Amino acid sequence: MPDALPFLILLVALLIVAIIILSYTVRVVPQSFSLVVERLGAYDRTLYQGLHFIIPILDRVAARVTLKEYVKDFAPQPVITKDNVTMMIDTVVYFSILDPKLYVYGVINPIGAIENLTATTLRNIIGELELDESLTSREIINSKMRSILDEATDAWGIKVNRVEVKNIQPPRDIQDAMEKQMRAERERRSSILIAEGEKRSAILIAEGEKESAILRAEAKKQSLIREAEGEAEAIERVYEAQAKGVELLKNAAPDQAYITLRGFETFERVANGQATKIIIPSNIQDMAGLLTSAQALLEGDKK
Repeated sequence: MPDALPFLILLVALLIVAIIILSYTVRVVPQSFSLVVERLGAYDRTLYQGLHFIIPILDRVAARVTLKEYVKDFAPQPVITKDNVTMMIDTVVYFSILDPKLYVYGVINPIGAIENLTATTLRNIIGELELDESLTSREIINSKMRSILDEATDAWGIKVNRVEVKNIQPPRDIQDAMEKQMRAERERRSSILIAEGEKRSAILIAEGEKESAILRAEAKKQSLIREAEGEAEAIERVYEAQAKGVELLKNAAPDQAYITLRGFETFERVANGQATKIIIPSNIQDMAGLLTSAQALLEGDKK
């Protein structure tokens, strides 16, 4: 039993060494990560997700790089506009690592390099713009910064996905002047809207009165036309009745005695004492009838 103890100790030691060597040799790379491996101090290969084996002593993991997207909010930077106004602007940069090898060997402190590059690029862009343009051209500033940073960081294995100007802080006196200008602009727009409303209201009222006058004139016109049509129709009906009466008399073929009798009735109505003229029918040929009629008239006048 004492002879087996050294053998057991040696076995345990070998087992421990094997476990250490195995843990160093076998590498499991998780999702969205990568390992940069060096062999004898020089870059050898990049390991991505999955199970990998490296040679002990010869190989060494130089860096563990995440492939997820980075979001870096950089501190506000003082910038000067084209019209010599100093502002504080802070930015947010979204980037990801496409080439772990370039990221590890391309530049020292890549995050600090991106921050400095962002600050200098921002100063160059804002220096070409005036205050009003810099405040209203965020999309242009973001697009230019993303393009410049993406091109500059290609050598570092970095892909700049998006750059956002988070906040722009002009000096306090400039802010007060801008607030006064905005207030004056709002009042001007309000006055214009009120004037436009009153103008529109007056136009609508005038158009309403015009349409009302036109409708009244049209109604009066239609009324006069209807009255004229009614009178014309009434006259037409009278003449139609008279024509019909004449036609009936004509169709009845009255004899001479009836015509003479109707003439006497008409002469009697004319000579009722109110007339100033005496009308003698042309068909009275009989002198006796004429004298009788004259006597009747004279008696009527005396009365």
